[in-house]
Amino acid sequence: MRAIHFKASLLACAAAIAAGAAHAQAKWDLPTGYATSSFQTENVQQFANDVDKGSGGKLKITLHANGSLYKANEIKRAVQTGQTQAGEFILSGAANENPLFGVDSIPFLADSYASAKKLSDVSRPYIEAALAKQGMKLLFTSPWPGQSLYSSKPVNAMHDLKGTKMRAYNPATSRIAQHVGAQPTTIQLAELGQALATGTVENFLTSSASGIENKLYESVKYFYAVNAWLPKNAVVVNQQAFDSLDKASQEAVLKAAAAAEQRGWRMSEQKDAEYLKELAAKGMNVSPPSEALRRELKAIGGQMTLEWLRSAGAEGHAIIDAYRKQ
Repeated sequence: MRAIHFKASLLACAAAIAAGAAHAQAKWDLPTGYATSSFQTENVQQFANDVDKGSGGKLKITLHANGSLYKANEIKRAVQTGQTQAGEFILSGAANENPLFGVDSIPFLADSYASAKKLSDVSRPYIEAALAKQGMKLLFTSPWPGQSLYSSKPVNAMHDLKGTKMRAYNPATSRIAQHVGAQPTTIQLAELGQALATGTVENFLTSSASGIENKLYESVKYFYAVNAWLPKNAVVVNQQAFDSLDKASQEAVLKAAAAAEQRGWRMSEQKDAEYLKELAAKGMNVSPPSEALRRELKAIGGQMTLEWLRSAGAEGHAIIDAYRKQ
């Protein structure tokens, strides 16, 4: 009997050790729709490395770049439903679900890094609450450089865009296309080069970073620095996955996320200046918009701010009021 009890004790100890080990180490997948060479992806990879180090190896995060695990527009849903533990997506891409996700894509509301950071800080509690209702926790955000106009043909005024095919990646860009009389065409960034080569798209709004990282200068020759808005990527985690971590690992994730947010904003601004020079060196015609085009686009921005406020309700008004008071 003593032998049986001893054996049972050994088995119980082994089971306890195995359970402890399972709890001690966790593995997360983190898909993103952006290329490995993107500064955004590099920032997320550094975040994963910092988590590994900060948790003492108890949490391993595997980054899946370039839409290899889920396409860019599938990632948020995959995290929300627990198909993957964490993920990165562009916040404004989810504005159809909740207008608050699109606050950083209101044209000409915040058209510099300083103003975009103010808007981000003011809106963050509302974004966190909206994501929490969907079972997700916001870890950090990182902005893209200002969205500017790329075109295969010269654009001197808004009428030059009428009847063209304009790439759309969120509700705001679709609405702009409608305002200028263009046909909105939904194309993910990874597929944009091919769309340009086949004539599916003729012009679009995106950042200087996207132009370099996706070699868009090979397909379009005109770049107008309209700097309409600075959209943000968000890295989120499924709340249950986060809650399953031990306290020390949770703290390691939050510490690494705070560092990634600061680093992402800094990298974006530095890279923007570099990318603009590089676009010109690659043969693109890089210039500010004409006064007429700037005036017309700002008028569209004013209309779209009012449209957004109507859809975003009291919370939207609170965000804009707080932002304008700063």
